[in-house]
Amino acid sequence: MFGRNKRNEAQAADDGQPGQSPAERQETGAEPDAAPAQAGAVDAADAEAAVDAADAEAVVDSADAAEAAPGGSDDDAPEAQDRSDGPFDEAEVEGLEELAAEARVLDLGSVLIPVPEGGQVQVEMAPNGSVNGVFVTVGGGRVTMAAFAAPKSPGQWRSVITELAESVRGDGATASVRTGPWGRELHASSANGDVRFIGVDGPRWMLRGVAIGPSGSVGDDAELTGVAREMISGAVVRRGTDPMPVRSPLTVTLPQELAQQLAQAQQQRAAQTQAEQQRAAAEQLQQRQQQMTDALREASGGAQGAGGADGDGASQAPRQNPNGSAMQQFRRGGGA
Repeated sequence: MFGRNKRNEAQAADDGQPGQSPAERQETGAEPDAAPAQAGAVDAADAEAAVDAADAEAVVDSADAAEAAPGGSDDDAPEAQDRSDGPFDEAEVEGLEELAAEARVLDLGSVLIPVPEGGQVQVEMAPNGSVNGVFVTVGGGRVTMAAFAAPKSPGQWRSVITELAESVRGDGATASVRTGPWGRELHASSANGDVRFIGVDGPRWMLRGVAIGPSGSVGDDAELTGVAREMISGAVVRRGTDPMPVRSPLTVTLPQELAQQLAQAQQQRAAQTQAEQQRAAAEQLQQRQQQMTDALREASGGAQGAGGADGDGASQAPRQNPNGSAMQQFRRGGGA
């Protein structure tokens, strides 16, 4: 697996490494010749091992609603979480643009996310065309992250996780609060899969990571949980300086290459949909024409079956010679 550890100059000096560049200070567990993750690829379907987590993603939707709810105040002010090993604020990282340009880093504008080797990026779109979510498929599950505005004082995640637990229980899922590297984590289980919420408070922001997988895949020591924690540890949040309402989600911007691939995929789907509609319309027209042909043929066959009917369907009387029959003419001729 991989990890990312960034330190500022003051921390490097304390470690006896003054002047060391951020790139030199980065640590990774990937092999030097490891192929970069396909962070720009759009996978329209989950990995076969990934859970069909309709209920699990409904839990995530409920979590988003809980994020937007106003938080209550705690009697005892929580202590700040230890972020010495990440996630990081943009002001704490040098060479941020170089980091964002790395092949294994997914730059979503408001947050930089390290993509594990072999990870695939999935983008889910809302009906109005906006980005509904960005997921990274890893280890038989999926991981997603979102950053939110927060007050200067820490403690937003403490309020949020309490509301998340109430929300998912209200939706019929089970929920238990666990302990992780940054404190409280929420483990939720539903009929179709499990979800683990991991939150970290930063300077005027809160980062929430979500791991979604099959039942039993996001336990305390599960591989998917470890991957999610490592991704969160290597994340960098760009909150900006503009004032924002507390709990407002920070804007997600897709990388240009990924946005182009997504636009092409949407165009292909639109063209395919149009072609299917045109084919269906042509089949309907052909069916109507066939029905009309069959109706005319049936009407024509009925007229011929009437036997001796003229064009108006009336029976024709037998035609008679005004001079009588041939026998009558012979008799008259013989008697002359």
